[in-house]
Amino acid sequence: MSSPAPRAAAGAEPAASSHFIRQAIEHDLQAGTYANRRWGGSPGDGPHHAAGTPDPAPIRTRFPPEPNGYLHIGHAKSIWLNFSLAREYGGVCHLRFDDTNPEKEEQEYVDSIREMVRWLGWSHECADDPRQPGVPQPHEYFASDYFDFMYRAAEYLIEAGHAYVDEQSPEQIRATRGDFTTPGTNSPFRDRSPAENLTRFREMRDGKHADGAMVLRARIDMASPNINMRDPAIYRIRHATHHNTGDKWCIYPMYTYAHPVEDALERITHSICTLEFEDQRPFYDWVLERLIEGGLLSAPPPRQYEFARLNVGHVITSKRKLRQLVEEGHVAGWDDPRMPTLAGLRRRGYTPEALRLFAERSGVTKVSNAWTDYAALDAALRETLDPVAPRAMAVLDPVRLVIDNWAEVFGSEGHLEPCEAPMHPHHPEFGQRRFMLGREVWIERSDYEQTPPKGFFRLFPDNQVRLKYGYVIECLGADTDAAGQVQAVHARLVPDTKSGTPGADRVKVKGVITWVGASDGLPAEVRLYDRLFTEEQPDAGGRDFLSVLNPKSLATVQAIVEPTLASARPEDRFQFERHGFFVADRKDHASGTKLVFNRVTGLRDSWSK
Repeated sequence: MSSPAPRAAAGAEPAASSHFIRQAIEHDLQAGTYANRRWGGSPGDGPHHAAGTPDPAPIRTRFPPEPNGYLHIGHAKSIWLNFSLAREYGGVCHLRFDDTNPEKEEQEYVDSIREMVRWLGWSHECADDPRQPGVPQPHEYFASDYFDFMYRAAEYLIEAGHAYVDEQSPEQIRATRGDFTTPGTNSPFRDRSPAENLTRFREMRDGKHADGAMVLRARIDMASPNINMRDPAIYRIRHATHHNTGDKWCIYPMYTYAHPVEDALERITHSICTLEFEDQRPFYDWVLERLIEGGLLSAPPPRQYEFARLNVGHVITSKRKLRQLVEEGHVAGWDDPRMPTLAGLRRRGYTPEALRLFAERSGVTKVSNAWTDYAALDAALRETLDPVAPRAMAVLDPVRLVIDNWAEVFGSEGHLEPCEAPMHPHHPEFGQRRFMLGREVWIERSDYEQTPPKGFFRLFPDNQVRLKYGYVIECLGADTDAAGQVQAVHARLVPDTKSGTPGADRVKVKGVITWVGASDGLPAEVRLYDRLFTEEQPDAGGRDFLSVLNPKSLATVQAIVEPTLASARPEDRFQFERHGFFVADRKDHASGTKLVFNRVTGLRDSWSK
């Protein structure tokens, strides 16, 4: 697959730092470990795959999600790691769907995964096909592409005495497996002849037995100190329609068996996964060794490397718990902007550049109990978005400001004074924003205090402030209702103080406030999102994660925004001056007719406060 899209800001991502996986790759390249691999034919053809031309990719990695849910922030790190290493060393990363569980997999998830990988900056093609120079070759695969080969390999394991059909119930198999201090007990079916096992296995394939009636198990060592090596199951019966193969199969390989086979057939060199698979590595190696011995696969085999998964504060990534949030209505779907799914993060307004930077900064280690502060994700967003995001003014809690001497200064209460501001303070080439200042404008309710606290430099009686990009005004007071709620603030304009004009700075003020004109301001729905959970580790110690849902994770306000935002398109991102970074909602926003903006994050971290 090709390189990611251009970065939002030059230098936003740090230089590559060394880690143990990169060191392993460099060692293999120097030693020529995989230099003689072949590439050609169909990956599912087994030995014929070795008959092709020399593999043009010095390394091959893969991102292998199971299409049974939506990708989340943890997957973003795996995507970044696998694809970026392949790019760095001139190799290829495969997108592979591990679709070995037909009951939970759907085309909807396949489509969503494709979309998110592309969104993160990786395409699905790479021009490296030696058989057709210049013709891009897809590098998208499915485990189900190899079901025929996996079945043939399973029959070989049976014939070689490395596998047997076990007719014990699932409960009996669990009971005889042993534990960390007690060895397992051999199945009464373990010593059945290969011929008998092969007959039974073919009966399984032909649909002659019910789900759960029997499984095919590897014949390894029931006394192994690694429980995963105590004759693990490699095939089970599932009478279920598969999204890719339909009803062709009623037996399906277990992931732990399918995984190494897929890697070998695709000529993966470095199989990178998270630490929970570390104890499975001996079985991964066992499968490859047996199939190489039988001539079904060629050497050298891929090698598995494990790194610590990404743990982010105030986030859960369990698919079961995320599904519970959706199905019980705690959030508004898988793409709710409070969700840690990539669809949710995208709708919230996080950028691919920020997620890649966040993933890289989180490091690649084997430290399994490390947690990354959610604030680090926001910091990555600010760093990548601040240099490129256009600016705009928005009033989120509007109250009317009336300039009482407007007609006296301009000769008419209806006069509108044109103002302008840069689209970006450091990029004049971005152009100018233009809007009107009139007798009435909208300001933030919090910008007025009748009795100001110490250090408050905005509007209070007799104090002067500047309307940003406009004039200096002097506050006269406010109208309030019977409950003391401010209904309107009054001020007088100080002439000859318009920003950008000669002598504008003759009046010194300590406070500057943003505003939107009453004449051309536009109504907008603004959704203020925050952490979904109040605790950093929502389900720590077996706690019910629903008990720490943040009741303030979403507040929706009716705001007034400057007129330049009328043309904002879905997913356009802005910095609302003084407020933070916002995005036009990708589903509900409609340019010119219905303005809906989501707050991504503030201008600085305020959560700890």
